[in-house]
Amino acid sequence: MEQTWLSLIPFVIVISMSIWLKDILPGLVVGLLVGSTIVTSDILNGTQQSIDYMVTTFSDENNIKIISFLYLFGGLVGMMNIAGGIKGFSEWIGAKIKTERGVLGIIWFTLPFTFMMPMFRIMMIGPIVKSLIKKMNLQKEKVGLTLDISTESVIVLLPVATAFVGFMVSLVEGGVRGLNLGMSPYEIFLLSILFNFYAIVMLLIGMIQTVWPSKKLNQLSKEVDHEQLDEEEHEFHRAGIKKELSLVKAQPWHLIIPVFLLLSLSLFLLWEDGVSLGAKTLFEAFAMADATFVMLLAVFITLIFTFIFYIVRKQKLNEIMYHFYDGGNQMMQPISLLILIWALTLSAEDLGFSDFISSTLGSFLPGFMTPAIIFLIGSITGYFIGSSWGTWGLFMPLGIALALSTEASIPLTVGAVFASGAFGAITSPLGDTTITTASILDMDIIEYAQYKLKISSIGAIISTILYIVVALMI
Repeated sequence: MEQTWLSLIPFVIVISMSIWLKDILPGLVVGLLVGSTIVTSDILNGTQQSIDYMVTTFSDENNIKIISFLYLFGGLVGMMNIAGGIKGFSEWIGAKIKTERGVLGIIWFTLPFTFMMPMFRIMMIGPIVKSLIKKMNLQKEKVGLTLDISTESVIVLLPVATAFVGFMVSLVEGGVRGLNLGMSPYEIFLLSILFNFYAIVMLLIGMIQTVWPSKKLNQLSKEVDHEQLDEEEHEFHRAGIKKELSLVKAQPWHLIIPVFLLLSLSLFLLWEDGVSLGAKTLFEAFAMADATFVMLLAVFITLIFTFIFYIVRKQKLNEIMYHFYDGGNQMMQPISLLILIWALTLSAEDLGFSDFISSTLGSFLPGFMTPAIIFLIGSITGYFIGSSWGTWGLFMPLGIALALSTEASIPLTVGAVFASGAFGAITSPLGDTTITTASILDMDIIEYAQYKLKISSIGAIISTILYIVVALMI
């Protein structure tokens, strides 16, 4: 099927059911089944096709790396938990941090680790931030939003040394191939960073809310958190594990040493992998390296060292192993959601989703409106699919083609494409950052996404106005 509006149905089902049920999993399952049934025009074959899509996601090497990384990292966190590392570090840092501003400041302090991989940073500091939230009764949504903004907004604005740069430049190169523009793809990419208005605006919003106290919001959060705890959590749910963890001896070095090793290994392996691929400089090495595999390798080596370290420190073997699996199992929710999202995207593409989006936009647009329209349509699509990379892949060829046909600024339009992907990554309930942050901080994914949408919409409105104004000025 090509250019069909039916490709929208699976995504509409997912979003609608998620808002209605306040749970994303049922909507994903139904959306996948409906999409697969439309593809095959038969319910039984559609069910079989759904399984095929999920199996196909496992055949993708990058997907397996991400799944493995998530599980092993969760296992590492579980080990640090039972060894008293998280408790010790939280008590140590908690003695120094007394305010919400201090907690948010810790999040911004970890910005240097963003370049590795967005989920890596969230998973690295998430458990620590979570313990501080509980201790200080802070608003989870605001802290989570700051974490997501400082992760996604920053990584799309860095011109070098990120896992994203190579992918983003390759998209630009594919879009301008064969065109005599007088600029290299990397030059266009560099200029587009100045025009990624959404990421810039959200970064400013995140900084403003960091220094702006929210006493009323915090008080409301206290009330809501306690109500949700009473309504949603059974009194015996994981009670044994919680009791066990509350009794462990606080030992901050049991977190500091593994995390330091993990970060050091990640940097070294990124450099080594990039050099093996032909990189000549440090920045080139970081940009060319297979960041997903490097993170997986780094966490695997760290796990081995941490296991030996804890045994030498006389931690009980059975406790370490039990909590490794428990920590990994805690990541099964985001893992299962990601698998379903990947499968849903495959079904939508077989229905002609990208062709439909392209066919609904013509070259009739006035030049000054092209960047703004590309940003708005791309943001809506990004919200549905929850993937910045997927949004960029769909809209980069379209954006550059429309910019040429309407004589709009190409760097400005490319910046709008990258901005639309950032909107989807930050805002969508299907986004991996939303899922990961909500899971780690124990928030309802849909409610958290709705909270983010309100603030992200402000950033989107400001960005749209900026695209129109700047397009008129260029």
